[in-house]
Amino acid sequence: MARPQHRRGYPRTRTHWKHPGAAPLHTTAPNQVWTIAFKGQFRTRDGVYSYPRTIVDHFSRYVLCCQSFPDVKAAGMFRELRRLFRHHGLPDAMRSDNGAPFASNGIHGLNCLNAWWLQLGIVHRRMTPASPQENGAHERMHRVLKAKATKPAAANAKLQQRVFNTCVHTYNEVRPHEALNDETPASRWHPSLRPLPTRIIPPTYPGHFEVRRISTAGTFRLHNGQQFLTQALNGEMIGLEEVRDGLWNVLYYDTLLGRFDEPSRTITGAPSLKKDC
Repeated sequence: MARPQHRRGYPRTRTHWKHPGAAPLHTTAPNQVWTIAFKGQFRTRDGVYSYPRTIVDHFSRYVLCCQSFPDVKAAGMFRELRRLFRHHGLPDAMRSDNGAPFASNGIHGLNCLNAWWLQLGIVHRRMTPASPQENGAHERMHRVLKAKATKPAAANAKLQQRVFNTCVHTYNEVRPHEALNDETPASRWHPSLRPLPTRIIPPTYPGHFEVRRISTAGTFRLHNGQQFLTQALNGEMIGLEEVRDGLWNVLYYDTLLGRFDEPSRTITGAPSLKKDC
């Protein structure tokens, strides 16, 4: 990808890049934040494990889906989320815990799933580790779901999914919610106006950035050295912004992933954006 040239005589402006992470959850309209989580696994009566994954619109409390999976691998998540995005549009942000398949132990918690979200313009907001209270509305929904749909469990996965679907319909369309002034979630929710794009638009970076492609080994080259970043971005273009001599912001789209200290050849997590980013 050709790197746009910085025009001489024009000042370089400092951009305040987004740094999604643990933050107070406040929404004023539907589709600003969808919360996503796995409800605790259980066995149906035939002895097979079920891993229900739920997505809730935080503002309206509307349950967008409760889908049972045989495991917590990302492959099934991609298929289900793509279907959900086609049907309901895209949220501004997804909020999850820090576990698989939503995040990893790598830089910025990146994995293939949340890297895809960034490509779609969806901010990934992660909760503080071991802090389920930060997802209180979602956890309360899980308690209702557990009581109504899993005690007792259905005979098999197919019948269990039918039970989930019935409970979700009741939760969204029939059951009044005290937090919504005794209205239903369906009365407060509407689909997103942002459609799922037919193709991913590659990132573009300001002219003063160094733009590098991540190799199949998860590395990028700067000057005479090669540095590992993450294999979640293999083949993708990142932007490097020098903020001090030898100190570089590492960006993917408009998300600050971390900082690369060239003299020591170390990458650290994204710093606070309050002053110098």
